[in-house]
Amino acid sequence: MRSFARFALAAVFCATALPVLAEDKPTLTIYTYDSFAAEWGPGPALKAGFEKTCGCTVEFTTSEDAISTLRKVQLEGAATKADLVVGLDTATSGEARATGLFAPHGLTLEGLSLPWTDAEFVPFDYGYFAFVYNKEKTPNPPTSFEELIALPASFKIVIEDPRSSTPGLGNVLWVQSAYGERAPEIWKGLKPHVLTMTRGWSEAYGLFLDGQADMVLSYTTSPAYHAVAEKDDKYAYAPFTEGFVAQVEVAGLLKTAKQAELGKAFLAYLVTPEAQKVIPTTNWMYPVIDIGDALPAAFGKPPEKVLPVDEAELAANGRTWVDAALAALQ
Repeated sequence: MRSFARFALAAVFCATALPVLAEDKPTLTIYTYDSFAAEWGPGPALKAGFEKTCGCTVEFTTSEDAISTLRKVQLEGAATKADLVVGLDTATSGEARATGLFAPHGLTLEGLSLPWTDAEFVPFDYGYFAFVYNKEKTPNPPTSFEELIALPASFKIVIEDPRSSTPGLGNVLWVQSAYGERAPEIWKGLKPHVLTMTRGWSEAYGLFLDGQADMVLSYTTSPAYHAVAEKDDKYAYAPFTEGFVAQVEVAGLLKTAKQAELGKAFLAYLVTPEAQKVIPTTNWMYPVIDIGDALPAAFGKPPEKVLPVDEAELAANGRTWVDAALAALQ
């Protein structure tokens, strides 16, 4: 998930800019996407919480999106300064695993709210891709991709580029999972409605909030931000009858990590109640453990119909699906 407060705050927090207060402490270097480490994101609270007990300093190095983060560690290879990568997701973890750069986490992950067997990556939040709309401007939103296609071309959406954005890639998987061989037909039908395709989620959501589009590809949990942080309940997500595709965000330890034990400790910290209580109102996603009343009621229940995405099938066909979607949109 991407943080919303950038639309209210201009300053960007980047821990790499902070002075090291205790040079004799080891430094845990984490690569992540920019909004994760921003002052309104979960990064600062997680850094403070972990530093209370680790005897270390946590530093974030940020990229625009998780896919950009993965490309950065791929380019740097064994020379990377990163110990951990935080913010990949289940659509990109297969590609990340195939690089051979990530080490087993070695953790026993008990008490998670979702089934999990991944030996390399640790989940820290999850959500579902969805189109978000303004109930006052769009009282009757489409309830499927096909209903969306049937609307006049003046009904516009903003989507993200699947080559640079995990929500953009998630949208490709959503259409593919729902329609299979008909996916190119659906993308061709969506073409007249696409106002623009942005590199990342933040730009897309900003255009939507500026009133330039009727819907934006985001998450089922995005309306919770407006309800909780802004006391504004006019935003909702369109209840597409095809079902929804989940995004689980993950973190992984690099084989070349200079602070491997600290990295494993941070991965373990990510799934503690203390860390998980930070997630919902900073990253606006569901926590991966039950945090009880700490999860605001505005999050509601996850969608009942969830479409599966097979990692092996994604690894084999993901690039083809992306190319087909982009070709249909040209």
